[in-house]
Amino acid sequence: MKIAVVGGTGDFGLALARQLVEAGHDVCIGSRDAARAAEKAAEVGASGAANEDIGQGVDLVVLAVKAEAALSTAELLAETISSTPVLSVASALRFTKNGVYPGDESRSLAERTQDVLRAPVVAGLHSLAAASLAQGKAPGDALVCGDDAAAKELALEVAAAVVTGRALDAGPLAGARALEGLTALIVNLNRRYRAHAGVQVTGLA
Repeated sequence: MKIAVVGGTGDFGLALARQLVEAGHDVCIGSRDAARAAEKAAEVGASGAANEDIGQGVDLVVLAVKAEAALSTAELLAETISSTPVLSVASALRFTKNGVYPGDESRSLAERTQDVLRAPVVAGLHSLAAASLAQGKAPGDALVCGDDAAAKELALEVAAAVVTGRALDAGPLAGARALEGLTALIVNLNRRYRAHAGVQVTGLA
């Protein structure tokens, strides 16, 4: 599969790109700075380009920018992405002295991203830590939500390539509200126990 990782120069995007390359996928890292994209891509065996040049001829776009930039980036790249399926991996979080909380919006970042794109948006990989992916496949399972069956299958293939467990279909895109909230719980666990927690679902055949 040919995959574009927008925000691929960040910790999560670059670690994800590395695992996808090692799994045999053709990966292009996107950044606002084409030279930086090429430099970071060379570290993991991918190609690099400016964000506005990455959408052509790819099977899936992974939107791996920081949460606060996700919607503006999606709006900027809407024409470039066109009808190419998008995997949203970011979570809007609130950091306080008492811990990390989900964002204030009632709808998920993935759902709001769908509002600004013609392409089908799916959500997933929220339980995976950049530090874990940087070391290899992330321990545990990966959950994916979406309304478009074909886009979801692409995202599940990506998820399966980067975890030691299973890639699981967790239902419609509205479920991304739970997935993104799960990120807050995992960050709190990691801070308390000085770990890189993941998720494993039991009881499935």
